[in-house]
Amino acid sequence: MSEAVGSELAFELEAFAPAKVNLGLRVTGVRDDGYHELDSVFAPLDFGDRLRLEVAPAPAAHVTIRVLGDVDGIPADADNLAVRAAHRYMEAAAAPWDVAITLTKQIPAGAGLGGGSSDAGAVLRALASRGPALAPERLARLALELGADVPYFLDPQPARVRGIGERIEALPGVPSLALLLVHPGVPLATLEVYRAFDALVPTPRTLSPAAGPWPRDPSGLALRLRNDLEPAARRLAPALGRLRQQLSELGAEAVGMSGSGAALYGVFPDVGSASTAQAQGNFPWSRVASTRESR
Repeated sequence: MSEAVGSELAFELEAFAPAKVNLGLRVTGVRDDGYHELDSVFAPLDFGDRLRLEVAPAPAAHVTIRVLGDVDGIPADADNLAVRAAHRYMEAAAAPWDVAITLTKQIPAGAGLGGGSSDAGAVLRALASRGPALAPERLARLALELGADVPYFLDPQPARVRGIGERIEALPGVPSLALLLVHPGVPLATLEVYRAFDALVPTPRTLSPAAGPWPRDPSGLALRLRNDLEPAARRLAPALGRLRQQLSELGAEAVGMSGSGAALYGVFPDVGSASTAQAQGNFPWSRVASTRESR
């Protein structure tokens, strides 16, 4: 939708910001600057946040945001990653606009589901679709400056992600998985989880979760979904141990933790059995979702 503003145009954009899960995560090392290097499989989900951007020409870049929905722990000011993404795009593209963002949240904060990063990626995708073109490499660098996971959300699909998030390789053969996601109701700060991890594991080892064919049997799937950060997260949030056990008792074929937590997910044979488990459980927060299969 567009309307004339002087000799230029105002327009509206809508974007979907999918949640993601980590289908296994290995910490492979620590860089000199303190950042941890990872080897993981990211998969986008069929639920997430929604954004509407109302854009108009302006003498100087200006961004406002209104947050609706699951707002706990979500900043509604310049600290929001979606706001920062809009500013960074306009700076890089030399496109001064007035951008009003309406963000409807469904992804909880501090869950390891990529909410803030996905919102930022969605803003970059949306503005780049109508504004001055940026080379893909420039857009990827801009995304990485906003956060380690943001580059992935420029084109969310099943992918092997390495380094601090900048090495992304589309991964064939990842099927759609029916998941029951659960959350203890207490967010986990990524920095605190990594500090706890460093105290537990002073010398990370390399073990790729992305090598070989996708496992079909539960034992192989459980190994693939292992997350090196989970023991550290469970020290900070002991309820994760109980949630993991509950998912297993409700029939999950395998259980994983996404990112640095605090969301866990159980893999079920289909959406129906995941929904039955959700109804039988008593979770502070839960969601039935499916991953996107490889293109």
